[in-house]
Parts: sequence; C-alpha cells; structure tokens
Amino acid sequence: MKTRHWQRCAGNGLHFTELGFGTAPLGNLYRTVSDEDAQATLEAAWDSGVRYFDTAPLYGLGLSETRLNQFLRGKKRDDYLLSTKAGRLLEVCPPDQRTGIGKFFDTPSRREIYDYSYDGVMRSFEASFERIGVDRIDILFVHDVDIFTHGSKAASDARIDEFMRGGYYAMLALRDQGVIKAFGGGINEWQVCQTLAERGDFDLFLLAGRYTLLEQEALETFLPLCEKRDIGIVLGGPYNSGILATGPKPGSFYNYDEAPKEILERVALIEAVCKRHGVALIEAALQFPLMHPSVVSLIPGGQRPQEVISNRNILDKKIPQDLWRDLKAEGLMRNDAPTG
Repeated sequence: MKTRHWQRCAGNGLHFTELGFGTAPLGNLYRTVSDEDAQATLEAAWDSGVRYFDTAPLYGLGLSETRLNQFLRGKKRDDYLLSTKAGRLLEVCPPDQRTGIGKFFDTPSRREIYDYSYDGVMRSFEASFERIGVDRIDILFVHDVDIFTHGSKAASDARIDEFMRGGYYAMLALRDQGVIKAFGGGINEWQVCQTLAERGDFDLFLLAGRYTLLEQEALETFLPLCEKRDIGIVLGGPYNSGILATGPKPGSFYNYDEAPKEILERVALIEAVCKRHGVALIEAALQFPLMHPSVVSLIPGGQRPQEVISNRNILDKKIPQDLWRDLKAEGLMRNDAPTG
C-alpha cells in the first residue's frame, strides 16, 4: 500500500498508509461485534497493508481501545502509527445510565464526562495508555468540540474556549516533550477545525465526513489554510456514514442518520455519472479525497474482514479523468476540487 509522508518541522515526520483503520465500528457501533470478529477484521486490515489505526475512549466506552490492545500486542511498535482522542473521561455507572444506549451495544457500563481542561486531557491520555497497553501514542486529537456533539454554536464555542484555556496546553506540552509526535482535532465540522487552526498550532485534523464526493465546502477556506500551514488531514467517513457506499437506497445513512430526500437525489445523480463511466459509486467516493494534497490518510473503518479487503481493492481501481470532468460540468462537484 502507498504511504504519505507528513512533516511540519524537523524531527516529527510521520508516514501514513493511504488507507488507515478507524475503530469506532469495533466499539460495537450500531451492532454487536464479537471479540473474534473484531480481531479478524483488524488482522485483515494489517494483512491488506494498513499501518495507521485510530481509536478513541468514546468508541464502545473503551472497548475499541481494549480490542486494539489485544491486536497490537504482537506487533512491533515502530511498524504502525496510532492515534487516540481526549475530551471525555469515562466514569463507572449503572448499566441503564451508560452513554450511547441504542448507538453502542454490549459495552462496559461507563458514562462520558466531558472535560477539555489541562488535567482532563492528561487523565484521558493516561487512561488510553492503560486501555491500549502500548508504550507510545503517536497522535492525540481533541475530540468533538463541535456543534454536532454539543448541540449549538454557543455550546461548541464554550468547549473550544475550555480546551484552548487548558487542554490545548496539555497537548502542546506532550508534543514538546516528545511524548506524542503530533496533535490536532477529531471534529465533525470543517468550520470548527478552522477555528482551532486559527487559534493554535495544530498539526493534523481528523475531519469526519466533510470532504467527500458529496461535500466539498471545506475547499472554501479551511483546506487552503491547511495547505498554507502544512496541516495534514486524516479523512474519516469518506462514505458520509454509508450512502456513498450503498448508493441512494431507502434507509441509507448520511451523517449518522437516515438520509433525507435531497441527499438521496444528489447521490443518485452522482451515481448516474459514475455508471456512465463504468465506475462504481463506492470506488469514486473512496479515491476522490486522496487527490487533495493535504489528505494523508482515509479511515473508512469496517466491522467485517471483507469490508476492509474491499476498501483496499478499491484503491487499485483506475478512475478515468473524464468522470471528474463530467461531475464538475454537471454541477455535482466543485470546480476547484483537485482531481489530477
């Protein structure tokens, strides 16, 4: 598998595989995954050449991190990149009070406590070390200081302020001391990423679902800023929660929920152009973000080995340039989207 080198200053460069692995699905997101199936999926990713793994305390309330512990235990530490996130502490609670009921299944009885303070970030980071069982974490992302998570711009802004007053300096100290190699934000909205980038010295952003075959508004100001400042982008959710993989079928998911009519219609138009060129929608969707120079890796995730293998095989598919040209000509893609 091809790799992409990211480096902002001397001594902290990182090599990302173009396809990484996001472990939210292995935290029993939307359905229960057995330990055996989780390990088989991780092994399939490794066998496919994946060497970048992303996790977070939220994913299964610690479950994805502990599953990575088992998987990574036999791997040489210098053979892979690892990122996790901070901003939530996990507190023991009765089963009926745990976070994520109806979203995460068969998880530990824990509830999330948002804490973006200096001490909160340090405590979260220490707990992740214990759950994952490694001696080094390469990248630390502040997690979900966005409107999607907190419900309003005012609430998001308050969390950003909390982080910039406290947790930001924890991450800065960890990077300056060489405990981590880079830090950034794992965020659902490019506008929030841009706010952070304008207020601090961030290395990378894990942007979930906001630069895809369906959405390119991040090209307006955020991605040009990333190019200017050598900020790398890990692109999560390249299928926009599923619709760019399944196509515009009834019940297709978009942005973690059932796709609305206007999204179904737009995806149908994109899919029709793809079919004219003999390209599957999922193939165009996975390859499109990689053409932007700031994107260092895609992390589509997966709950089954065959999903991981399919994603790997898609990277080898040849996409004709005429497809991108026609999508732009029909107003289904921004004209300034890199496609060369």
